[in-house]
Amino acid sequence: MLAKAPFSTLNMAKSLNHLIVLCFLVVAPVCLSMKSQGGPLYPQFYGHSCPKVEEIVWSVVAKAVAKERRMAASLLRLHFHDCFVKGCDGGVLLDSSGTLVSEKRSNPNRNSARGFEVIDEIKAAVEKECPMTVSCADILAITARDATVLTGGPSWVVPLGRRDTLDASLSGSNYNIPAPNNTFQTILTKFKLKGLDLVDLVALSGSHTIGDARCTSFRQRLYNQSGNGQPDNTLNQAYASVLRTRCPQSGGDQTLFNLDYATPFKFDNSYYKNLLAYKGLLSSDQILVTKNQASMNLVKQYAENNALFFQHFAQSMVKMGNIAPLTGSRGEIRRVCRRVNP
Repeated sequence: MLAKAPFSTLNMAKSLNHLIVLCFLVVAPVCLSMKSQGGPLYPQFYGHSCPKVEEIVWSVVAKAVAKERRMAASLLRLHFHDCFVKGCDGGVLLDSSGTLVSEKRSNPNRNSARGFEVIDEIKAAVEKECPMTVSCADILAITARDATVLTGGPSWVVPLGRRDTLDASLSGSNYNIPAPNNTFQTILTKFKLKGLDLVDLVALSGSHTIGDARCTSFRQRLYNQSGNGQPDNTLNQAYASVLRTRCPQSGGDQTLFNLDYATPFKFDNSYYKNLLAYKGLLSSDQILVTKNQASMNLVKQYAENNALFFQHFAQSMVKMGNIAPLTGSRGEIRRVCRRVNP
């Protein structure tokens, strides 16, 4: 059974009355600092111009996730990969055209970023309801929240009002998005450059409680450079042995593995429990326990307290969603998310 939509049409009026209250209860520090972080985003932005937008998004996302459970993680990931490049501006959705080189060609996105057809379907439905009103960047933000809720995770009030970029940044996508083999300090630096802190890093890494990773993303943990077959000493050896059966030293690069082997389709805190058992799939996951005491303490807290994880995740998602948004007259509202307006 699908989860209930966060904001249905029948409850829209009531929900609007409680939005500000919820904002202060769930993400008060973020809401209070929103203006200084980059733009006048606020939940009721489409209250009059497109009041059914969240209902439309929920309907399409729910259908897509019901058809393919893996899609929830893919849609959540798109929002991450959008915001970490030039800000939350819908740049990740653009196809290559003319002099524009798509971010879809970058190492973090090539052969792995997906869900674009779902965004296309949402955009088409929203355009039919209220043409040239809702940005693709805002659709990504709402979609990420709905994908989280549909897999059992927390809900949050999504500040809205982003506009869409007119270009993309292949280099930004290659260098700004944290990579599976980055060191702890490199990943933390990438977060800090976007105005995010250690708590945001550990909380947002919890999105790996759903989704998959390819063999090529973690093979180096299974086989050392000398080729003697010994696993990374921060990886549970029994778990490594299981992984090697489907991820050989060569070949099988695209074979998919659950990021959270315990509850791969449920948004919960088992990801952190896995890390404490040295069963984090990616190096970038396991280093949260092995390379920094403060991050390890947070991992322990989240592993023990699912509600705390949900609270911090919701706060960090709102904070991430406010990275350098285009507002006012900057950017545009795209008719089609894959290309700038003619």
